[in-house]
Amino acid sequence: MNGEEEFFDAVTGFDSDNSSGEFSEANQRVTGVIHVDTSKSNGIGKVGERPPQENGIQKHRTSLPAPMFTRSDFSVWSILKKCIGLELSKITMPIAFNEPLSFLQRITEYMEHVYLVHKASCQPQPLERMQSVAAFAVSAVASQWERTGKPFNPLLGETYELTREDLGFRFISEQVSHHPPISAFYSEGLHQDFLFHGSIYPKLKFWGKSVEAEPRGTITLELLKHNEAYTWTNPTCCVHNVIIGKLWIEQYGTVEIVNHRTGDKCVLHFKPCGLFGKELHKVEGYIQDKNKKKLFMIYGKWTECLWGLDPAAYESFKKQERRTDSLRKTRLDDCPEKADGDVVDAVPEAQETVQMYNFTSFTVSLNELETGMEKILAPTDCRLRPDIRGMENGNMDLASQEKERLEEKQREARRERAREEAEWQTRWFHRGSNPYTGTPDWLYVGGYFERDFSGCPDIY
Repeated sequence: MNGEEEFFDAVTGFDSDNSSGEFSEANQRVTGVIHVDTSKSNGIGKVGERPPQENGIQKHRTSLPAPMFTRSDFSVWSILKKCIGLELSKITMPIAFNEPLSFLQRITEYMEHVYLVHKASCQPQPLERMQSVAAFAVSAVASQWERTGKPFNPLLGETYELTREDLGFRFISEQVSHHPPISAFYSEGLHQDFLFHGSIYPKLKFWGKSVEAEPRGTITLELLKHNEAYTWTNPTCCVHNVIIGKLWIEQYGTVEIVNHRTGDKCVLHFKPCGLFGKELHKVEGYIQDKNKKKLFMIYGKWTECLWGLDPAAYESFKKQERRTDSLRKTRLDDCPEKADGDVVDAVPEAQETVQMYNFTSFTVSLNELETGMEKILAPTDCRLRPDIRGMENGNMDLASQEKERLEEKQREARRERAREEAEWQTRWFHRGSNPYTGTPDWLYVGGYFERDFSGCPDIY
């Protein structure tokens, strides 16, 4: 292990203990309900009768080759105690705290609920499209629940691709910068219905008992049929009890999703936990038009589901909720021990899911390497990393040795470029500005799926 490893992606994601990654389907108890049922994310219909494209595997694995390695013998505190208040940019962590995925694969989990994007593309009204886009944005955050493992830091030039004909998309990402660590991604619908792209640079800080990730980078979704582009950034993510106790996660902050064609905006407030955990996981917000008139209200939990209704009905609902809370508070004052229980999110744990790093069924398939895929993939693809493959197979000693070897190889390559006064050249993305916000971004240059990998670097 060495001091140059970057711990920038340790809290970018946690998943539900539901290994299928399912939210509860929204009940029909209010009008305008926003469905976020991830059971649909595994079947939006086949794309014609064509054979699978590129690495599109028809039947995906449902478990990992080996269960999760125990972390009970390792102390996070011994590593983090000197880092309070600092950015976690160069901290060495034992491999036992990793999960067998690269951060590039973690980003790909945005696509788990891509059926919401397809649904948005098919809806005729801007308000309905914004509802589905908002649900998609929240679903990406929801996939971060209960994942206590740190994904592997991508090596400079590392890539990951995924084609899923059953879900109607293909995806490519590249690690475009090492200091600071920046991951760029691009996805497109196989029906030419959407483009989804962005670059991610989370800034992490350790506060003694928790690790906080401040999101950096713009996420853009384009619905091509409607000539619409939506942009947003993710909320702040915080992992608690990193020293002692059960790890738990919260998301807080405001997310603004902007429709750059109509001027409509969706404002979502991710509530901090608060005293006794009353606000844990809650999301509240609204959709407004370009004149700031509220058109639709949204509420729910980012770990479960969202509901939506018109503003007048929502105000009536909130008044009733406040009266109910007042009565409930009176009862809690008589039973203080019950208030402590409110902090606990009572979701049953499936033991087999815990042993698989709390991966969803979608996530379990991300590092799958079928026979013959090596001939199709870029030589820089995450699936070919020997340290991640070793950990996935349960060989922790090999994984640790390979991780150190790859990091030293990366440092030597950087020293060689310094001696030659050469700059690193990205392959599939270039630095630029987001076409809708004007903010710095990394843009896809195209050509990856033509599969000319002759100029790819040797990073493994």
